[in-house]
Amino acid sequence: METQKSRAAIGALAILALAAAAGACGGDPMTITIERKTCRAADGVDLVYSVAGAGEPALVFIHGGLANRGFYDGQIKAFAGRHRVIAPDLPGHGESGSNRTKWGIPEFGADVKAVLDAEKVRKFIIFGNSLGGPVALEAALLCPGRVLGVVGVDTFQQVDFVMTGEEVRERARAFGDAYATALNEMIGLLFHKDADPALVADAEKRMGGTPPEAARAMFLGMAGYDHGASVRRLAAPLRAINGDLYPTDIEGNRKLKPDFDAVIMTHMGHYPMLERPEEFNRLVAEMVAGLMK
Repeated sequence: METQKSRAAIGALAILALAAAAGACGGDPMTITIERKTCRAADGVDLVYSVAGAGEPALVFIHGGLANRGFYDGQIKAFAGRHRVIAPDLPGHGESGSNRTKWGIPEFGADVKAVLDAEKVRKFIIFGNSLGGPVALEAALLCPGRVLGVVGVDTFQQVDFVMTGEEVRERARAFGDAYATALNEMIGLLFHKDADPALVADAEKRMGGTPPEAARAMFLGMAGYDHGASVRRLAAPLRAINGDLYPTDIEGNRKLKPDFDAVIMTHMGHYPMLERPEEFNRLVAEMVAGLMK
């Protein structure tokens, strides 16, 4: 069990990491105010998002399945000194609504566009973790001429695949029958075995807040989604910042998207923004600088 002393140590390290990142990225995390804002999706679902800072290109951070926008609080504070930084809760996650009948990655992409339009963003670079990667891709396809680049965060390991209905039904069934058990098993696949137990437990606790019915709808909505087809349509550059828990097929991905490139973080799991935020922020800053050239 995490002790008060260990929590204080983790908090101190996090503050030091953010301060170092801010020095490189142009913002003091201690003075950044994160606003909670809302807008409506095309189908009427309430979308809640965090926003801070000013300046374009805006940086947009999309969380993964079962996660929420709070996973990116460190990035908002680190980069808001120079950029408008936006992190939405996808429907069914965090504080956003779930009163919709059609779920899927294209619908999530349209939700992100609704947030960008509400904020009147003209130019942006979009980052997406896990499920957020293809969501970022779909949002970019809806915003031609506005997006400077799409950056996956531990996603796009292999871009040419389609998830079958059988696969998603199996996942949805597991989360419907025994949510806590299914989540615990999934978490075990997202971190290296020696990852900080307190950090792993915190991620699992936060992800456990996603309603089971929303999780089931999310998984079912993935059926038949063709990642490769969307990648082929993307005119903007495609990048990734990935861990090494699962291999990234850089050369294979370049057969579909010749400009694809990836940075691989050694001994890193699925959530680099949580595990090593200082290093992750440095790589984000490098990606942004490269895409702005």
